[in-house]
Amino acid sequence: MAEVSLKGVKKSFGRVEIIKGVDIHINDGEFVVFVGPSGCGKSTLLRMIAGLEDITEGTLEIGGRVVNQLQPKQRGVAMVFQSYAIFPHMTVRENIAFGLTIARASKQEKQQKVAEAARILQMEHLLDRRPSQLSGGQRQRVAIGRAITRKPAVFLFDEPLSNLDAALRMDMRMEIGRLRRQLGTTMIYVTHDQVEAMTLADRIVVLKDGQVMQIGAPMELYHEPANRFVAGFLGAPSMNFLNVDVLDLDGEAAMVGNQSLEPIRVATRGRPFRKGGKAILGVRPQYLRAVQSGKGLLHGIVAHAERLGSETVVDLSLRDNSELIAAFDEDKVFEPGDALELTFDTALAHLFPDEGELQTH
Repeated sequence: MAEVSLKGVKKSFGRVEIIKGVDIHINDGEFVVFVGPSGCGKSTLLRMIAGLEDITEGTLEIGGRVVNQLQPKQRGVAMVFQSYAIFPHMTVRENIAFGLTIARASKQEKQQKVAEAARILQMEHLLDRRPSQLSGGQRQRVAIGRAITRKPAVFLFDEPLSNLDAALRMDMRMEIGRLRRQLGTTMIYVTHDQVEAMTLADRIVVLKDGQVMQIGAPMELYHEPANRFVAGFLGAPSMNFLNVDVLDLDGEAAMVGNQSLEPIRVATRGRPFRKGGKAILGVRPQYLRAVQSGKGLLHGIVAHAERLGSETVVDLSLRDNSELIAAFDEDKVFEPGDALELTFDTALAHLFPDEGELQTH
């Protein structure tokens, strides 16, 4: 096991800077997930840790030693790829043992380590099959098994579940979580799927355009996002963002409202606002509650409703023609055209600066 530290790490391809100065410290035995939209640099960052991409600037340390110039095999890491990267002509046993074969391990050592990996992954009964006889989830377990036999200090996962269907992804998330608890090894996991990030990570690193937006525990980022991007990226359905007017400022709070929203007092959380200016109010769909007429903070008309069994998701059109998504944790019936009033706990709302305001003031 090992700590991993990235200090001022940058990556450029020609004149194009992809990673723009990243500082991350990952503790020994920690499970950290890099998450962000396509093209944010998360896979490039992982490949730099693996040694598959050179570091243009900055320092990478694994286990307290600088590894910038070391070959991948010298770094004590093992990588599990999105595409499995297993050999179709080999059996499961031969695939798992491949790294040991290359390292010229003894027959006894290979047998012992393959048996241990198969036991951990509960795939002893699959050892003599070929990849064509396996499901996608089983193939991914073979790739993980091959990584386990190397006994790496750090496991690296590059979107390992993206090729699986929804049911298999859930099963493999649980499998990886169980594996992590069993091995206790430092793990760095890349995904664009926020569900994987929220369910697996000790800490999440949210990336955008090659920069770190925020680092923290999953629920910390969910409840206390540092900015609008993080707030909108984590959570399903995504957080609602409403354009509001700043009616008044009072110490650490602002009075805001608009044509669709009754005036409410919201904490500013140290962010800059201007009385008479504009702001963005963020409210998660799960925090909205339907109330009797005359008691709501928001007034809308149902445009569409989806009954999902344990949850009902409603798309509303507000008075100012903006849209709002509400998610109710029960099976409710709403019809298009229904008038609906909603309320929410203002302590759970977030106020973000309007980008136009920041550019002009």
